[in-house]
Amino acid sequence: MNKQALVEWVHGKLGGTKVQAEEIVDGLFEAIVNTLKKGDEVSVAGFGIFSVKQRAARMARNPKTGESVKVAATRVPKFRAAKALKDAVK
Repeated sequence: MNKQALVEWVHGKLGGTKVQAEEIVDGLFEAIVNTLKKGDEVSVAGFGIFSVKQRAARMARNPKTGESVKVAATRVPKFRAAKALKDAVK
Protein backbone atom coordinates (compact mmCIF):
# COMPACT_ATOMS: atom_id res chain seq x y z
CA MET A 1 0.00 0.00 0.00
CA ASN A 2 1.35 3.41 -0.93
CA LYS A 3 0.20 6.92 -0.06
CA GLN A 4 -2.28 7.10 -2.95
CA ALA A 5 -3.88 3.79 -1.91
CA LEU A 6 -4.15 5.13 1.64
CA VAL A 7 -5.88 8.27 0.31
CA GLU A 8 -8.31 6.06 -1.62
CA TRP A 9 -9.07 4.07 1.53
CA VAL A 10 -9.70 7.22 3.59
CA HIS A 11 -11.89 8.58 0.78
CA GLY A 12 -13.90 5.34 0.76
CA LYS A 13 -14.42 5.45 4.54
CA LEU A 14 -15.19 9.14 4.99
CA GLY A 15 -16.64 10.15 1.64
CA GLY A 16 -16.13 13.77 0.63
CA THR A 17 -13.61 14.53 -2.07
CA LYS A 18 -10.29 12.87 -2.78
CA VAL A 19 -8.60 16.23 -2.16
CA GLN A 20 -10.02 16.28 1.38
CA ALA A 21 -8.90 12.69 1.94
CA GLU A 22 -5.40 13.58 0.75
CA GLU A 23 -5.32 16.59 3.11
CA ILE A 24 -6.22 14.27 6.01
CA VAL A 25 -3.45 11.81 5.13
CA ASP A 26 -0.91 14.61 4.61
CA GLY A 27 -1.98 16.23 7.89
CA LEU A 28 -1.49 12.97 9.76
CA PHE A 29 2.00 12.49 8.36
CA GLU A 30 2.87 16.14 9.03
CA ALA A 31 1.73 15.85 12.65
CA ILE A 32 3.90 12.76 13.17
CA VAL A 33 6.95 14.39 11.55
CA ASN A 34 6.57 17.64 13.51
CA THR A 35 6.25 15.75 16.79
CA LEU A 36 9.38 13.72 16.03
CA LYS A 37 11.29 16.89 15.06
CA LYS A 38 10.60 18.23 18.57
CA GLY A 39 12.07 15.04 20.02
CA ASP A 40 8.77 13.72 21.34
CA GLU A 41 7.25 10.35 20.52
CA VAL A 42 3.95 9.41 18.89
CA SER A 43 2.17 6.47 20.48
CA VAL A 44 -0.80 4.85 18.73
CA ALA A 45 -2.46 2.21 20.92
CA GLY A 46 -2.54 -1.18 19.23
CA PHE A 47 -0.26 0.00 16.42
CA GLY A 48 3.08 1.14 17.78
CA ILE A 49 5.37 3.96 18.85
CA PHE A 50 7.24 6.37 16.59
CA SER A 51 10.25 7.88 18.35
CA VAL A 52 13.62 9.52 17.69
CA LYS A 53 16.88 7.75 18.49
CA GLN A 54 20.22 9.50 18.94
CA ARG A 55 22.95 7.77 16.94
CA ALA A 56 26.44 8.46 18.32
CA ALA A 57 29.39 9.64 16.23
CA ARG A 58 31.58 6.82 15.01
CA MET A 59 34.42 5.88 12.73
CA ALA A 60 33.48 4.00 9.56
CA ARG A 61 35.51 2.61 6.69
CA ASN A 62 35.12 3.50 3.04
CA PRO A 63 34.86 0.04 1.42
CA LYS A 64 36.28 1.29 -1.88
CA THR A 65 39.46 2.89 -0.54
CA GLY A 66 39.75 1.38 2.94
CA GLU A 67 40.11 4.90 4.33
CA SER A 68 38.64 5.65 7.78
CA VAL A 69 35.87 8.23 7.74
CA LYS A 70 34.30 10.01 10.70
CA VAL A 71 30.49 9.79 10.71
CA ALA A 72 28.83 12.58 12.68
CA ALA A 73 26.23 11.99 15.40
CA THR A 74 22.67 12.20 14.14
CA ARG A 75 19.05 11.64 15.07
CA VAL A 76 17.11 8.90 13.28
CA PRO A 77 13.43 7.92 13.36
CA LYS A 78 12.52 4.64 15.03
CA PHE A 79 9.32 2.57 15.10
CA ARG A 80 8.41 -0.07 17.68
CA ALA A 81 5.43 -2.20 16.74
CA ALA A 82 2.81 -2.85 19.40
CA LYS A 83 2.05 -6.41 20.48
CA ALA A 84 -1.39 -6.24 18.87
CA LEU A 85 0.17 -5.35 15.49
CA LYS A 86 2.77 -8.10 15.81
CA ASP A 87 0.07 -10.64 16.63
CA ALA A 88 -2.14 -9.49 13.73
CA VAL A 89 0.70 -9.93 11.23
CA LYS A 90 1.63 -13.45 12.37
